[in-house]
Amino acid sequence: MRKRSEPWLHRWSRPAIVALALFGFSLTTYLTVTHFFGQKVALCDVQGSGCDLVLSSEYAKIFGIPLPIFGALGYLTIGLLAGLPMVLKRDDPKAQAKLKELANFLMFMVSSSTFVFSGYLMYLLASGSIGGAPQLCLYCISSAVTMTTIWLLTVFGNSWKDVGNLFFTGAIVAIVTITATLGIYASQGKIAATNSSFAGRLAQHLTATNAKMYGAYWCPHCMDQKKKFGEAQKLIPYVECDAKGEKPQTELCIQKGIKGFPTWEINGKMLSGERTLDELANESGYQGDRS
Repeated sequence: MRKRSEPWLHRWSRPAIVALALFGFSLTTYLTVTHFFGQKVALCDVQGSGCDLVLSSEYAKIFGIPLPIFGALGYLTIGLLAGLPMVLKRDDPKAQAKLKELANFLMFMVSSSTFVFSGYLMYLLASGSIGGAPQLCLYCISSAVTMTTIWLLTVFGNSWKDVGNLFFTGAIVAIVTITATLGIYASQGKIAATNSSFAGRLAQHLTATNAKMYGAYWCPHCMDQKKKFGEAQKLIPYVECDAKGEKPQTELCIQKGIKGFPTWEINGKMLSGERTLDELANESGYQGDRS
């Protein structure tokens, strides 16, 4: 009896998923590295808007951990699950089929969760929930397209014994993912609302461009400067110079030659005294919305 040939999509879906997972892992790892080293992200030209704003917003973190780290772990997990049946070859065809079936099911669950989460992030970008207007983030869109393609290849590139049960499981995963996501971001909602103001976006932009505000806890002008940012003042890239203050960096202040407070360091320039938000925006090259 002639063995029925395997559809081409089923033959190539697994290698394709591994390749896409490697691309997604590389992308999210790059964003993670630039975040921790304080480097500017490539192709992120319009400062204070777009990916500059998105990647520094509170939506880019979960429990204070940068979102790209979770993305990298998700891609790595999917890549390992996709490659597992190709690496572990069992002599027993039934054992190999069970391994492949288990890997496929786990890959479907992980990819469904990340697919739904990516869709929610795309909704945030399109709805203006970040920055008060629709934002264009090439990295976010690239990751979402990659994850969507992985999910489609997982669903249509494998044979499933019970399609109904598969999509029932997918629906449960989607509900759990959305519920958890909304719960996490709801707790960060007040922070996100603050970040969506001009002061919040400017403070994030100053942080992303390695600007610093040097001050002292007892300095009234420093307090007045912070008040100009309103509720977003906690986002200011502030450096405490007095050894008695909270988390002081006295040596850094000495190295920078700080003589008075507040002093701003922006794009290599030292600006002494209080500054308006517009002045800080102009000096730092902020090009986002100021309303």
